[in-house]
Amino acid sequence: MWKTRGVRFAALALLLPFRVFAHDAPNDVTVRAFLKPEGHQLNLLVRAPMAALQDLVLPERGRGYLDFDRAGPLLPAEVKVWLSDAIDIYEGSSLLPKPRVEKIRIALESDKSFVTYEQALAHFSAPELTNDTDVVWNQTFVDVWFVYPIQSDKAAFSINPALAKLGVRVLTVLRVLLPGGIERAFEFSEEPGLVRIDPSWTQAAGRFVVDGFWHILDGTDHLLFLFCLVIPFRRFRLLVPIVTGFTVAHSITLIGSAYGFAPDALWFPPLIETLIALSIVYMAVENCVGAGTVHRRWMVAFGFGLVHGFGFSFALRQTLQFAGTHLSTSLLSFNVGIEIGQLLVLAVLIPVLQLLFRYLVTERAGTMILSVFIAHTAWHWMLDRGEVLRKFHYTWPTFDALWLASVLRGLMAVTLVAGLVWLVNVFLRRRNDFNPPQDSTELQ
Repeated sequence: MWKTRGVRFAALALLLPFRVFAHDAPNDVTVRAFLKPEGHQLNLLVRAPMAALQDLVLPERGRGYLDFDRAGPLLPAEVKVWLSDAIDIYEGSSLLPKPRVEKIRIALESDKSFVTYEQALAHFSAPELTNDTDVVWNQTFVDVWFVYPIQSDKAAFSINPALAKLGVRVLTVLRVLLPGGIERAFEFSEEPGLVRIDPSWTQAAGRFVVDGFWHILDGTDHLLFLFCLVIPFRRFRLLVPIVTGFTVAHSITLIGSAYGFAPDALWFPPLIETLIALSIVYMAVENCVGAGTVHRRWMVAFGFGLVHGFGFSFALRQTLQFAGTHLSTSLLSFNVGIEIGQLLVLAVLIPVLQLLFRYLVTERAGTMILSVFIAHTAWHWMLDRGEVLRKFHYTWPTFDALWLASVLRGLMAVTLVAGLVWLVNVFLRRRNDFNPPQDSTELQ
């Protein structure tokens, strides 16, 4: 296929009385699309920069302007290679056949047709651009109207837009219009995999459990914090209240942030990232000077868990668009995935630390060496993130009724959390009274 295309390009370059050119992949590409099932057909309207069709050889005229008359016949084959072949759409579990190209239009960068579905659809009925318009190739869009045959517009649809090859960094903005006036908006970078337009609660739960699991395993700072929790207390019985306190705390702030109970200022994410690094430094130093009792350690883990929950929420923001109407289910599932990942980490760390302290180094020396290494790493993270935080300027809020209401909501949340901590602490102390520790390790 590539050989045939190369021959075609060479023939065009030699025989046609105009200049041609090819180009490299653009750095930043934004693809806009509308998806709407209607009756027994599904309409997909796509707008992409002309520069994203990288092996397209376009004709020029005059002073380097695009020759619309000769460019039109070249577009269908390239649209197929770069767009329709890269997009898979499913009706239920069935992959739809490749679409029919209903119409193709070249549009100027100033064209605002793809603001709404109705405007975009009407754009394909408008007159095509001609050589009366002087524009260079990299200042145009290619707009395509694809039509897929479907059984019913009320089916469950999924889409897999594998468009990463269009550029170095590709952003896809997709709006889906379903029967009954239901709309879904998606925005994803690179290739998101299979995106279910209207997932069931089981599909949403499954996706977010997996996302939570991989997020905790990919989060180096969260893993180091968990490592610091484990080093002094290497028994599951002792770690249960500590890790549970951390999990409950980050679940509270994660869910609260998802429902809008968190600052949306630009300085807030770097502040949280700096505090996360600080939490690791604190826990590592505490391990060096003495971890204290289980009761104290679980409260420290709970307090820092509130901070880590905001960190989890930043990673979850882009993912929540895949939850459909199951926001609560997705949030709980994400936390379940994090908990599964934490348990897996504990299952690996505890035996490794037990072997390390038994055969290679004494417990005190090993705790000091590991904690100092972690503290050194987290200290540099804290300094780097603090430098980023210093670039933001904090503006004082307007002290009005809205501010007062937000303060009252915050105080209520703090009171509820403090009450929860008190109740759990009382429960743990009473349990410890009925089940006294059996050895020196548990006296910690």
